[in-house]
Amino acid sequence: MRLLLVLMVALLTSACHSTLESRHGYWADTAYPAQGARPRVKVVVIHYTAEDFSSSLATLTDQEVSAHYLIPRQPQQRAGREIVLQLVPEQQLAWHAGSSFWRGATRINDTSVGIEIVNAGYRRTLTGLTWQPFSAAQIRVLAALVSDLQQRYGISPENIVGHSDIAPQRKQDPGPLFPWQQLASQGIGAWPDPATVARYRAAEPGSAATRQQLLLAALQRYGYDVATATTPQMQRRLIAAFQMHFRPRDYRGLADAETLAIAQALLAKYGAAR
Repeated sequence: MRLLLVLMVALLTSACHSTLESRHGYWADTAYPAQGARPRVKVVVIHYTAEDFSSSLATLTDQEVSAHYLIPRQPQQRAGREIVLQLVPEQQLAWHAGSSFWRGATRINDTSVGIEIVNAGYRRTLTGLTWQPFSAAQIRVLAALVSDLQQRYGISPENIVGHSDIAPQRKQDPGPLFPWQQLASQGIGAWPDPATVARYRAAEPGSAATRQQLLLAALQRYGYDVATATTPQMQRRLIAAFQMHFRPRDYRGLADAETLAIAQALLAKYGAAR
Protein backbone atom coordinates (compact mmCIF):
# COMPACT_ATOMS: atom_id res chain seq x y z
CA MET A 1 0.00 0.00 0.00
CA ARG A 2 2.82 2.38 0.93
CA LEU A 3 4.57 1.57 -2.37
CA LEU A 4 1.37 2.38 -4.34
CA LEU A 5 1.04 5.73 -2.54
CA VAL A 6 4.65 6.60 -3.32
CA LEU A 7 4.13 5.78 -6.96
CA MET A 8 0.98 7.95 -7.13
CA VAL A 9 2.77 10.91 -5.57
CA ALA A 10 5.66 10.45 -7.98
CA LEU A 11 3.29 10.42 -10.95
CA LEU A 12 1.50 13.58 -9.76
CA THR A 13 4.81 15.33 -9.15
CA SER A 14 6.08 14.29 -12.58
CA ALA A 15 2.89 15.56 -14.28
CA CYS A 16 3.22 18.90 -12.49
CA HIS A 17 6.86 19.29 -13.39
CA SER A 18 6.14 18.51 -17.07
CA THR A 19 4.54 21.97 -17.33
CA LEU A 20 7.63 23.74 -16.00
CA GLU A 21 9.82 25.68 -18.42
CA SER A 22 13.37 26.57 -17.48
CA ARG A 23 14.08 30.22 -18.24
CA HIS A 24 16.82 32.69 -17.40
CA GLY A 25 17.10 32.48 -13.62
CA TYR A 26 13.62 31.08 -12.90
CA TRP A 27 11.03 28.42 -13.72
CA ALA A 28 7.65 29.15 -15.35
CA ASP A 29 4.70 26.82 -14.73
CA THR A 30 2.40 26.74 -17.80
CA ALA A 31 -0.21 24.41 -16.30
CA TYR A 32 -2.89 27.09 -15.93
CA PRO A 33 -3.60 28.79 -19.31
CA ALA A 34 -5.95 31.76 -19.04
CA GLN A 35 -9.22 31.68 -20.99
CA GLY A 36 -9.13 35.43 -21.61
CA ALA A 37 -6.19 35.36 -24.02
CA ARG A 38 -6.37 35.80 -27.79
CA PRO A 39 -3.79 35.83 -30.59
CA ARG A 40 -1.96 39.05 -31.39
CA VAL A 41 -2.39 38.48 -35.12
CA LYS A 42 -5.73 39.53 -36.61
CA VAL A 43 -4.73 40.92 -40.02
CA VAL A 44 -2.47 39.87 -42.89
CA VAL A 45 -1.07 42.75 -44.98
CA ILE A 46 0.37 41.98 -48.41
CA HIS A 47 2.95 44.28 -50.02
CA TYR A 48 5.24 44.42 -53.01
CA THR A 49 8.79 45.57 -52.40
CA ALA A 50 9.29 47.82 -55.49
CA GLU A 51 12.92 46.63 -55.42
CA ASP A 52 14.91 43.60 -56.54
CA PHE A 53 15.65 40.79 -54.11
CA SER A 54 19.03 42.02 -52.85
CA SER A 55 17.78 45.55 -52.22
CA SER A 56 14.56 44.25 -50.65
CA LEU A 57 16.43 41.99 -48.25
CA ALA A 58 18.84 44.77 -47.28
CA THR A 59 15.98 47.20 -46.65
CA LEU A 60 13.85 44.76 -44.66
CA THR A 61 16.70 43.59 -42.42
CA ASP A 62 17.89 47.11 -41.62
CA GLN A 63 16.63 49.16 -38.65
CA GLU A 64 14.03 51.34 -40.40
CA VAL A 65 11.41 48.91 -41.76
CA SER A 66 10.75 45.19 -41.53
CA ALA A 67 8.26 42.50 -42.44
CA HIS A 68 7.59 39.04 -41.12
CA TYR A 69 8.03 37.27 -44.46
CA LEU A 70 9.76 37.95 -47.78
CA ILE A 71 8.92 35.99 -50.94
CA PRO A 72 11.61 36.08 -53.66
CA ARG A 73 10.67 36.32 -57.34
CA GLN A 74 11.65 32.68 -57.87
CA PRO A 75 11.67 31.04 -54.44
CA GLN A 76 14.10 28.21 -53.86
CA GLN A 77 12.61 24.78 -53.27
CA ARG A 78 13.16 21.93 -50.92
CA ALA A 79 11.35 18.59 -51.24
CA GLY A 80 9.04 20.09 -53.86
CA ARG A 81 7.94 23.08 -51.78
CA GLU A 82 8.96 26.72 -52.08
CA ILE A 83 10.96 28.45 -49.36
CA VAL A 84 9.93 31.82 -47.94
CA LEU A 85 12.21 33.96 -45.79
CA GLN A 86 10.95 34.66 -42.27
CA LEU A 87 12.58 37.88 -41.11
CA VAL A 88 10.58 38.57 -37.92
CA PRO A 89 8.94 36.03 -35.56
CA GLU A 90 5.16 36.19 -35.74
CA GLN A 91 4.94 36.85 -32.01
CA GLN A 92 6.75 40.15 -32.55
CA LEU A 93 5.49 43.18 -34.47
CA ALA A 94 7.24 44.30 -37.64
CA TRP A 95 7.41 47.83 -39.08
CA HIS A 96 5.62 47.30 -42.40
CA ALA A 97 2.22 49.01 -42.25
CA GLY A 98 3.16 52.56 -41.24
CA SER A 99 0.34 55.04 -40.65
CA SER A 100 -2.69 52.87 -41.31
CA PHE A 101 -6.36 52.14 -40.60
CA TRP A 102 -8.54 49.10 -41.08
CA ARG A 103 -12.05 48.32 -39.81
CA GLY A 104 -11.87 50.81 -36.95
CA ALA A 105 -8.32 50.00 -35.86
CA THR A 106 -5.13 52.00 -36.18
CA ARG A 107 -1.57 50.85 -35.40
CA ILE A 108 -2.01 47.89 -37.76
CA ASN A 109 1.61 46.87 -37.11
CA ASP A 110 0.52 45.76 -33.64
CA THR A 111 -2.03 43.23 -34.89
CA SER A 112 -0.76 42.04 -38.24
CA VAL A 113 1.64 39.83 -40.13
CA GLY A 114 3.33 41.64 -43.01
CA ILE A 115 4.27 39.75 -46.18
CA GLU A 116 6.54 41.39 -48.75
CA ILE A 117 6.66 40.01 -52.29
CA VAL A 118 9.64 40.89 -54.48
CA ASN A 119 8.07 42.81 -57.35
CA ALA A 120 9.10 45.99 -59.15
CA GLY A 121 5.63 47.49 -58.90
CA TYR A 122 5.12 49.80 -61.88
CA ARG A 123 7.02 51.93 -64.34
CA ARG A 124 5.74 54.93 -66.21
CA THR A 125 5.47 54.70 -70.00
CA LEU A 126 4.03 56.94 -72.70
CA THR A 127 0.75 55.04 -72.44
CA GLY A 128 0.53 55.10 -68.63
CA LEU A 129 1.64 52.78 -65.87
CA THR A 130 2.96 49.32 -66.67
CA TRP A 131 2.76 46.89 -63.73
CA GLN A 132 4.99 43.86 -63.23
CA PRO A 133 3.09 40.57 -62.91
CA PHE A 134 3.74 38.26 -59.98
CA SER A 135 5.32 34.89 -60.70
CA ALA A 136 3.26 31.71 -60.40
CA ALA A 137 5.70 30.39 -57.78
CA GLN A 138 5.26 33.52 -55.66
CA ILE A 139 1.48 33.21 -55.65
CA ARG A 140 1.63 29.48 -54.99
CA VAL A 141 3.80 29.82 -51.88
CA LEU A 142 1.91 32.94 -50.75
CA ALA A 143 -1.33 30.97 -50.86
CA ALA A 144 0.18 28.25 -48.69
CA LEU A 145 1.57 30.81 -46.23
CA VAL A 146 -1.60 32.87 -45.87
CA SER A 147 -3.78 29.77 -45.63
CA ASP A 148 -1.59 28.57 -42.78
CA LEU A 149 -1.84 31.95 -41.02
CA GLN A 150 -5.61 32.02 -41.44
CA GLN A 151 -6.00 28.61 -39.84
CA ARG A 152 -3.57 29.17 -36.97
CA TYR A 153 -4.90 32.59 -35.96
CA GLY A 154 -8.52 32.36 -37.06
CA ILE A 155 -8.17 35.39 -39.35
CA SER A 156 -11.40 36.41 -41.07
CA PRO A 157 -11.41 36.76 -44.89
CA GLU A 158 -11.98 40.52 -44.84
CA ASN A 159 -8.78 40.96 -42.82
CA ILE A 160 -6.57 39.66 -45.63
CA VAL A 161 -5.69 43.01 -47.19
CA GLY A 162 -3.19 44.92 -49.27
CA HIS A 163 -1.07 47.84 -48.14
CA SER A 164 -3.23 50.10 -50.32
CA ASP A 165 -6.36 49.02 -48.41
CA ILE A 166 -5.00 50.19 -45.07
CA ALA A 167 -3.10 53.25 -46.39
CA PRO A 168 -4.85 54.30 -49.63
CA GLN A 169 -3.56 57.88 -49.61
CA ARG A 170 0.09 56.89 -49.87
CA LYS A 171 0.36 53.27 -51.05
CA GLN A 172 -0.62 51.31 -54.18
CA ASP A 173 0.80 47.88 -53.41
CA PRO A 174 0.25 45.08 -54.18
CA GLY A 175 -1.32 46.73 -57.24
CA PRO A 176 -3.98 45.82 -59.81
CA LEU A 177 -2.23 42.66 -61.07
CA PHE A 178 -2.32 40.96 -57.69
CA PRO A 179 -4.69 37.94 -58.06
CA TRP A 180 -7.15 38.55 -55.23
CA GLN A 181 -9.95 36.68 -57.00
CA GLN A 182 -7.75 33.66 -57.64
CA LEU A 183 -6.77 33.48 -53.97
CA ALA A 184 -10.38 33.93 -52.85
CA SER A 185 -11.33 30.91 -54.98
CA GLN A 186 -8.89 28.94 -52.79
CA GLY A 187 -10.53 30.20 -49.59
CA ILE A 188 -8.03 33.02 -48.99
CA GLY A 189 -9.41 36.50 -48.45
CA ALA A 190 -12.72 38.18 -49.26
CA TRP A 191 -14.53 38.33 -52.58
CA PRO A 192 -18.13 39.32 -53.42
CA ASP A 193 -20.67 36.85 -54.79
CA PRO A 194 -21.35 37.67 -58.47
CA ALA A 195 -25.11 37.11 -58.12
CA THR A 196 -25.28 39.58 -55.23
CA VAL A 197 -23.26 42.13 -57.21
CA ALA A 198 -25.69 41.73 -60.14
CA ARG A 199 -28.69 42.23 -57.85
CA TYR A 200 -27.31 45.46 -56.43
CA ARG A 201 -26.17 46.57 -59.87
CA ALA A 202 -29.74 46.35 -61.14
CA ALA A 203 -30.81 48.90 -58.52
CA GLU A 204 -28.48 51.63 -59.76
CA PRO A 205 -29.08 55.02 -58.07
CA GLY A 206 -29.96 57.95 -60.29
CA SER A 207 -27.19 60.52 -60.06
CA ALA A 208 -23.40 60.45 -59.90
CA ALA A 209 -23.49 62.48 -56.68
CA THR A 210 -25.76 59.89 -55.06
CA ARG A 211 -23.45 57.06 -56.16
CA GLN A 212 -20.47 58.88 -54.66
CA GLN A 213 -22.20 59.35 -51.32
CA LEU A 214 -23.48 55.78 -51.18
CA LEU A 215 -20.12 54.33 -52.18
CA LEU A 216 -18.13 56.28 -49.60
CA ALA A 217 -20.65 55.29 -46.93
CA ALA A 218 -20.37 51.63 -47.96
CA LEU A 219 -16.56 51.74 -47.95
CA GLN A 220 -16.58 53.28 -44.49
CA ARG A 221 -18.88 50.55 -43.20
CA TYR A 222 -16.70 47.86 -44.77
CA GLY A 223 -13.57 49.18 -43.08
CA TYR A 224 -11.79 51.82 -45.17
CA ASP A 225 -10.62 55.11 -43.72
CA VAL A 226 -13.19 57.41 -45.31
CA ALA A 227 -13.23 59.97 -42.50
CA THR A 228 -9.80 61.38 -43.39
CA ALA A 229 -10.48 61.45 -47.17
CA THR A 230 -11.66 65.04 -47.02
CA THR A 231 -10.95 66.25 -50.58
CA PRO A 232 -12.16 64.97 -53.98
CA GLN A 233 -8.62 63.87 -54.82
CA MET A 234 -8.29 61.87 -51.59
CA GLN A 235 -11.70 60.28 -52.13
CA ARG A 236 -10.67 59.26 -55.62
CA ARG A 237 -7.48 57.62 -54.30
CA LEU A 238 -9.54 55.75 -51.73
CA ILE A 239 -11.99 54.47 -54.34
CA ALA A 240 -9.08 53.52 -56.63
CA ALA A 241 -7.52 51.43 -53.84
CA PHE A 242 -10.80 49.57 -53.40
CA GLN A 243 -11.07 49.03 -57.16
CA MET A 244 -7.50 47.71 -57.44
CA HIS A 245 -8.51 45.04 -54.95
CA PHE A 246 -12.02 44.16 -56.12
CA ARG A 247 -12.38 45.52 -59.69
CA PRO A 248 -8.84 45.88 -61.08
CA ARG A 249 -9.74 46.25 -64.76
CA ASP A 250 -10.75 49.87 -64.08
CA TYR A 251 -9.20 51.61 -61.07
CA ARG A 252 -9.57 55.25 -62.07
CA GLY A 253 -11.27 56.03 -58.76
CA LEU A 254 -14.66 56.85 -60.26
CA ALA A 255 -17.75 56.06 -58.21
CA ASP A 256 -19.55 54.02 -60.84
CA ALA A 257 -22.52 51.74 -60.30
CA GLU A 258 -20.49 48.51 -60.51
CA THR A 259 -18.06 49.62 -57.80
CA LEU A 260 -20.97 50.54 -55.54
CA ALA A 261 -22.61 47.17 -56.18
CA ILE A 262 -19.37 45.36 -55.29
CA ALA A 263 -19.06 47.28 -52.02
CA GLN A 264 -22.67 46.53 -51.13
CA ALA A 265 -22.20 42.84 -51.96
CA LEU A 266 -19.14 42.65 -49.70
CA LEU A 267 -21.14 44.17 -46.85
CA ALA A 268 -23.95 41.68 -47.44
CA LYS A 269 -21.48 38.77 -47.29
CA TYR A 270 -19.06 39.82 -44.53
CA GLY A 271 -20.88 42.51 -42.57
CA ALA A 272 -19.81 45.96 -41.46
CA ALA A 273 -16.75 46.74 -39.38
CA ARG A 274 -17.45 46.95 -35.65
